[in-house]
Amino acid sequence: MNNSRDNDDYIYYQVRANIKKYRNIAGLTSQELADKSGFTHQFIRNLESLKAVVRPRLDTLSRIAKALNIDIRSLFDDLK
Repeated sequence: MNNSRDNDDYIYYQVRANIKKYRNIAGLTSQELADKSGFTHQFIRNLESLKAVVRPRLDTLSRIAKALNIDIRSLFDDLK
């Protein structure tokens, strides 16, 4: 993966890392997030995998953000 912040791969990596971060902050398991968002447990696990090449659509990210009770823009926060 190219770690340039202007690279699409980095942006998707950032989103995947933030989903996991906010899920942990919310105290949810990946199964609970799957249940709340209407996705399968395997889909959430694949999405959170930092080695994955998953490129979720905006409507998918919107459903996940809603399930996490966060603004979708938070998923694009810089990694710290």
